[in-house]
Amino acid sequence: MTQDDPNQKPQADGHKLTSAPSDPRSGYHTGKFPQQEQQQPGLTKPLEPQPDHGEKSYVGHGRLRGKTALITGGDSGIGAAVAIAYAREGANVAISYLPEEEEDAQSTAEWIRECGAQVLLLPGDARDEGFATDIVERTVQELGGLNVVVLNAAYQKNREGLETIPTEEFDRVFKTNLYSLIWTAQAAIPHLRPGASIIVTASIQAFNPSAQLVDYAMTKAAQVAFTKAMAEELGPKGIRVNAVAPGPIWTPLIPATEWPDKLPTFGQDTPLGRAGQPAELAPAYVLLASDEGSYMSGAVLPVTGGKGL
Repeated sequence: MTQDDPNQKPQADGHKLTSAPSDPRSGYHTGKFPQQEQQQPGLTKPLEPQPDHGEKSYVGHGRLRGKTALITGGDSGIGAAVAIAYAREGANVAISYLPEEEEDAQSTAEWIRECGAQVLLLPGDARDEGFATDIVERTVQELGGLNVVVLNAAYQKNREGLETIPTEEFDRVFKTNLYSLIWTAQAAIPHLRPGASIIVTASIQAFNPSAQLVDYAMTKAAQVAFTKAMAEELGPKGIRVNAVAPGPIWTPLIPATEWPDKLPTFGQDTPLGRAGQPAELAPAYVLLASDEGSYMSGAVLPVTGGKGL
């Protein structure tokens, strides 16, 4: 890989801004994270250090040219990195997000537009069934179709013990991570044609759950079951269903999880010795959405810094 002029704008045809690091142990943030805390849902601007969404590194090669993607939770973090990558691969992109995340959504939208792609912003609460289904209809109507659905919206919070979880919190986790996923998928499936792809953002927590994230981990395990079952159901229709299982990734969700004591060493227990960046997830989502992943369905791709599932 070569390094190009950092002042040049990225294009959907794959023009590159900067090169990615060759040593996986370095090149991104290493060492401790500063003490910080945010209220849910969390925003990118206050994060220290700033996460890398691939703004200056992701290279597109037209793998998704002519496609339209809907990404839930696409304003920041993993969702934003996927949205930017998809736009640079030639796709038009719709992103849903909470109204409180408008600042992040507008920033991600600007990167998408710089690629020459269309972007549709869909603010609302995924816990509302009407919103979770309407985003599909709006994407189809305003962007002309739907080929890729990335079910990425998520909520997590640190738990001191099972007996301390209020019912309303348990309800919030399940409605955000599972109910909305099912509602959006139900609305999307009638619009999907052979060659379409559904991609779920699962987690290493589905396989190696932490007691402090017990309710979140339960939903992630259920998402893996959903992925495998839907791959069985939709495969005969030519629709692939897969998941990505991230490890510790630096996003606004982390300081908003309310675990300040754990935050400084976040991700340093991985074999690579550091937390991951959203940009490092994007290639997995591109592979699963593109024709290059045509024989992949029912799979769960680990992007974990070396931690096993």
